[in-house]
Amino acid sequence: MALGVKLAIAAAWLGLVGFLAWRLDQRPQRQTELTRKAVHIGTGNVILIAWALQIPAWVGIAASLFFGVVALLSYMLPLLPGINSVGRRSFGTFFYAVTIGLLVAWFWPRSQPEFAALGILIMTWGDGLAGLVGRAWGRHGYELAGMTKSWEGSLTMAVVSGVITLLLLGATGVVEPWPSLIGLAMSIGVVAALLESFSPWGLDNLTVPLGTAGMAWLICEHLL
Repeated sequence: MALGVKLAIAAAWLGLVGFLAWRLDQRPQRQTELTRKAVHIGTGNVILIAWALQIPAWVGIAASLFFGVVALLSYMLPLLPGINSVGRRSFGTFFYAVTIGLLVAWFWPRSQPEFAALGILIMTWGDGLAGLVGRAWGRHGYELAGMTKSWEGSLTMAVVSGVITLLLLGATGVVEPWPSLIGLAMSIGVVAALLESFSPWGLDNLTVPLGTAGMAWLICEHLL
């Protein structure tokens, strides 16, 4: 398949995510957080397309740099108001873009894209669902570094991160036997929840994916 076709498929997915965000933003009862999380989760799934289509690393790195610059500009200009409206000062969108490029640059040349996908999917699905659950059902709060979190949200982060690890590394056969995989998944889930709980300035969009991907890679390469 030609590179142009691969890029068109990835672009089509991102366009679909953008259209969904636009439709959510047009609803009479506008929910900015829901729109932001839909983009947060949907955009990250492009890593699976890049992996499946074997899109070159330079494309992911270039896209990361481009969107990182756009994110920085958006803090000064209203380029991404629906995404950056988090009710606090946050560089999460910038960290989100940069992290994808860093993970692609780290694992694509090693022919280990599963670890890049692991970190990115934990960042998108884990953090995204934790935020939604925490806002909707969080009843037991705690405070860390001046930020209020909920135990319900942190538990969601741990469970979702563990499930992603279990499914992704299990499906690719990176970790065998199953007891080792389950132990790794539980460990990654706990670490992801801890990293997400400390997230001033949106820093968790950097620490969660890099920390979980790096931890999984280190354990799989040197301990299992």
